Amino acid sequence: MPDTTLVNANIATMKPAGEAYGLIENGAVAITDGKIAWVGPVADLPDAHRYEATEDVEGRLITPALIDCHTHIVAGGNRAREFEMRLNGASYEEIARAGGGIVSTVKATRAASETDLLNAALLRVDQLVGEGVATIEIKSGYGLDTDTELKMLRVARKIAEMRDIRVQTSFLGAHAVPPDYADRADAYIDEVCIPALDAAHKQGLADAVDGFCEGIAFSPDQIERVFKRAAELGIPVKLHAEQLSNLGGAALAARYGALSADHLEYIDEPGVAAMGKAGTIAVLLPGAFYTLRETKMPPIDLFRQYEIGMAVATDCNPGSSPVSSLLLCVNMACTLFRMTPEEALAGVTREAAKALGLLDLGMIGAGMGADIAIWDVEHPSELAYRVGFNPLHRRLFKGVS
Repeated sequence: MPDTTLVNANIATMKPAGEAYGLIENGAVAITDGKIAWVGPVADLPDAHRYEATEDVEGRLITPALIDCHTHIVAGGNRAREFEMRLNGASYEEIARAGGGIVSTVKATRAASETDLLNAALLRVDQLVGEGVATIEIKSGYGLDTDTELKMLRVARKIAEMRDIRVQTSFLGAHAVPPDYADRADAYIDEVCIPALDAAHKQGLADAVDGFCEGIAFSPDQIERVFKRAAELGIPVKLHAEQLSNLGGAALAARYGALSADHLEYIDEPGVAAMGKAGTIAVLLPGAFYTLRETKMPPIDLFRQYEIGMAVATDCNPGSSPVSSLLLCVNMACTLFRMTPEEALAGVTREAAKALGLLDLGMIGAGMGADIAIWDVEHPSELAYRVGFNPLHRRLFKGVS
């Protein structure tokens, strides 16, 4: 990889201490072998990093490349008809109990070939890449049988071969109870979910294990059985928790040292306290909140009080969040959840990296990975301010455009 130095930049390092956004004005970033070798004011640039390949970025903003830490981007079909039903008054839970929701996507995903799933996913991935995203998390969970769960995870791995993007996979076998196990959720966990997890682990397809802890999905006791198996296999966990009600899923996730608990609209203070003690990141999903026309917001002030890291993601999926713009979610996090622009940008960089356990990404500093976004803006607040506008000038992945 060529060594290069970017100069004459406003750099939002996203380091948590010091100036807002970790901002360095008139700064430089030196990149060596796909890593950041040095960052600081141009006036302090060491001679050792004055590489022949020096680029003047003409006052543009540099940030870490963006990270979408919660997606269901590999899926068959769409649920536009259900979107219409919701607008005509049906609730998310009513649609799910009538055989729609996740189960309808399961049917389409089981029927789709790996090629069909890959081609559909790449369309959405390309939109994210075009907004400066360099890392994406992709969940299974639309198979609910071993063969399809593994198929989804193989497609997710293939995306990283087809595009310059880092993919983290999450096994989400505990996403919904399939029709053939109706009223037999415990049997599904024992007979399908855990064996499928074992198979995914054996084939090296699962970077994390996820679940959906909710009245329309799985109880805390059922999720805990999956988490116990994940712990035995040495796989980190995360959890969809407290989206529609408070079952104590976030506290359960925290007991298992979860990387993240996601959604969290209905979480209570004991759940937040448990997350804070465990260092579990709160992943906030304004796209789902918006699409489902929810009214109960996640408790942002409590997260601040307990110093919980807050990540922001698209939750890109066919039903509750058909959103493939992370920049839009940055704006939504501010306008809907009242996060500050700095918190929202940290949510798609530094905190999103933590939610995936990727501690060498999400900030600009010596030794960090050189995933970088260069923007046609002067100040980082502009990334949250505009709606439907993409100011990306260029994205570097491992130091290369």
